[in-house]
Amino acid sequence: MNYDLIVFDWDGTLLDSAGAIARAIQASCRDLGLAVPSDTRARHVIGLGLEAALRYAAPDLPLERTPEMVERYRFHYLSGDHELALFDGIPALLDDLKSAGHILAVATGKSRLGLNRAFGHSGLAALFQASRCADECHSKPHPQMLEELMAAFGVPPARTLMIGDTSHDLLMATNAGVASLAVTYGAHPQEHLLEHHPLACLDTVAELDSWLKCNA
Repeated sequence: MNYDLIVFDWDGTLLDSAGAIARAIQASCRDLGLAVPSDTRARHVIGLGLEAALRYAAPDLPLERTPEMVERYRFHYLSGDHELALFDGIPALLDDLKSAGHILAVATGKSRLGLNRAFGHSGLAALFQASRCADECHSKPHPQMLEELMAAFGVPPARTLMIGDTSHDLLMATNAGVASLAVTYGAHPQEHLLEHHPLACLDTVAELDSWLKCNA
């Protein structure tokens, strides 16, 4: 086994939610009378903590209106998050990794409340031994989430692997001295992911599963 600890991003890596997040950001901007960001700009912020994401997506947002924007985003996203689905093959992939003896964890831009809600909808909570959220740690790409997870299990960076769909995930891995894998079926395009030199850039869950079986 090359990696004892395998850490997954959530949105866009395990859950097919990138489009829903972008639409919720755009709807929130409309509610507040702000310029509506393009799909590309709205998707770019996925993986960041919510306030940082909204400030990037809506640069004209007055600081004092940030709580209002957060409320509108949560309204739009939570109204439909129960309908979001895991990418095909994810439950079996995770079950195989856990059965093989890997420690599985999540590092996400979601809040703790948001991740717990997602765990409940997905039924995946039992497969993960730990998780870190953006309201508990510095937002990605700061390495704190990975550093805390490695410390919790006594696993060094050389035995840890980060898997994500955004440049924020990959840069967090770099900042923590951890190897990374990129998936292209989430939020960020392949050319942005390749800039951060992941071990591989994989287009489907089936490719991810095959790579992990051969290399993890």
